[in-house]
Amino acid sequence: LSLYRGLEPVLTSLCCSNFVYFYAFHGLRTLVKSESTGYNALRDLTVASIAGIINVVLTTPLWVANSRLKMQGAKISTEDRKHLGKHPTYNGILDALIKISATEGWTSLWSSMVPSLILVTNPAIQFTVYESLKTEFPKLIGQQELNALSFFFLGALAKAVSTVITYPLQVIQMKLRYGSETIKKLTMLQIFSYIIRTNGVKGLYKGLEAKLLQTVLTAALMFLCYEKIAAFVFHIMGLSHPLRNARAA
Repeated sequence: LSLYRGLEPVLTSLCCSNFVYFYAFHGLRTLVKSESTGYNALRDLTVASIAGIINVVLTTPLWVANSRLKMQGAKISTEDRKHLGKHPTYNGILDALIKISATEGWTSLWSSMVPSLILVTNPAIQFTVYESLKTEFPKLIGQQELNALSFFFLGALAKAVSTVITYPLQVIQMKLRYGSETIKKLTMLQIFSYIIRTNGVKGLYKGLEAKLLQTVLTAALMFLCYEKIAAFVFHIMGLSHPLRNARAA
């Protein structure tokens, strides 16, 4: 069961985060889209970045609480526990938000926001790569429509690219969320330097294999479900799918 520690807050955070991001991304993209210019990777990258900033500002407290809940009850050495300090017991994500705010101040809920803001490049790169692949891939395989396996593959590839590029920032982000009090007082660049001094460059990629397995599968399934659900909704509403219109244009 320890493999599923913190599953409930993860699901809550993912639902809120993905809703905010998808809604902001496609809403902003509709506002700036021009039928005459067609697909524009730079435009989508800009829109994805803005959507990511909105998402970070609104949902960072959920991810801070989520990190605490996942680490709660984890078996760590006495020495590490002494350096990390003692956190209260949290009974769910709402209780964690209240207790962190009460004991550490409400600003602690946004303690990792700076690397998180920089990490908007992760979904921005992911969505830009995905949209580019989704536009170009049908030309490569000589088909007008993509099947479920294609959506799964393109989603996985896009997330793998974005994860490898931005993973060091995610390591720093976790240090800020659940590191020692000394680490939390350091700037992002100081933490970056500290990791390299103590663990070498490989320290910036510690746990990358597990992260790739988790995020790539999650993103692949998310994009697959999203495309199928979106197509179904457009169908029952009697509307044409915007992707098909873009290809036709």
